[in-house]
Amino acid sequence: MDKRVQSLAEVLVHYSVKAKSGETVLIRANDLSKPLVIAVYKEALRVGAHPRLSIGFDEVNEVYYREASETQLKHFPNISLYEAKNIDCMIAISSPMNLKGMSGVDPNRLVKRYRTLKPVNEWITTKVRWVIVNYPGAAQAQEAEMGLEEYEDFVYRACLLDWDSKKKEMARIARILEKGAELLIKGRDTELKLRIKGRKFIVGGGEFNMPDGEIFTGPIEDSAQGKICYEFPAIYGGREVAGVRLWFEKGKVIRAQADKNQAFLESMLNSDAGARRIGELGIGLNYLISRFSNDILFDEKIGGSIHLAIGRSYPETGGTNQSAIHWDMIKDLRKGGELILDGKRIQKDGKFLI
Repeated sequence: MDKRVQSLAEVLVHYSVKAKSGETVLIRANDLSKPLVIAVYKEALRVGAHPRLSIGFDEVNEVYYREASETQLKHFPNISLYEAKNIDCMIAISSPMNLKGMSGVDPNRLVKRYRTLKPVNEWITTKVRWVIVNYPGAAQAQEAEMGLEEYEDFVYRACLLDWDSKKKEMARIARILEKGAELLIKGRDTELKLRIKGRKFIVGGGEFNMPDGEIFTGPIEDSAQGKICYEFPAIYGGREVAGVRLWFEKGKVIRAQADKNQAFLESMLNSDAGARRIGELGIGLNYLISRFSNDILFDEKIGGSIHLAIGRSYPETGGTNQSAIHWDMIKDLRKGGELILDGKRIQKDGKFLI
């Protein structure tokens, strides 16, 4: 076994979820991530925790969304809520067999199921110590346009770093931003103002995402004014929407354009009342991630990028927007981009000046 797998398991158990003796640790994964599952399972036992496996098959999701009736889509899984309420930690390991497996599913069916599962997801995200991580596989490597060995290096390089030191540097930037009132994002075909006064910036230091390396907040809900163009494709539910441009007025998307999958973009924006508002502003600070990989877990952390998510806010930031969706879209600021806080330029070409 690659020694880096064991190192990653130790980070996940000891640092990310901080599993303790006597706690129940849910390990959620598929059959392709077996080496990391076993390493995490072993490490959880070593700290005296009670690991519980939830192993699935990717094909089942596609079968479900194609075959389930309306009644089944709206059926609430009480057993899932019971499980969520009886675990202390969750380590979710992703190693998909086919990243396009869900691309043919009607997006409206996805939204209905997301709404149904909302109580379970909210309990886990607010009451459970959780982390999401990739186990590198062939499908992800192909999507990232890398060989498998190159992709493995990419994953472990981004994950296995000094997170305590990284958190301190990110926290310093977050505290500066929290003192500001208005942030202006400038770049190619982009000039977008957001008000952030009174909102908290959360430091993503590896406790919930692995890799991590971002700070994020919920901008004031009616504040977005202007336009933004995204250089990278926006991916949601296996669907790739390329060339996204959004125009905002009083916090709401009033016009949307895409070079590919325009209809899907519009359908997501029309999901509910909160889907046209920004739920999150994130700033990527992991400079060991320097290339786009078609995976939001990595791409939103690219050093020198920002991302805005339409839809649901994170309440811990002070955000109040409600929606069944949360769709991150990534803007590259490394060539000609700027962040201007209350009239002062604080970042240029993806590098902070503060």
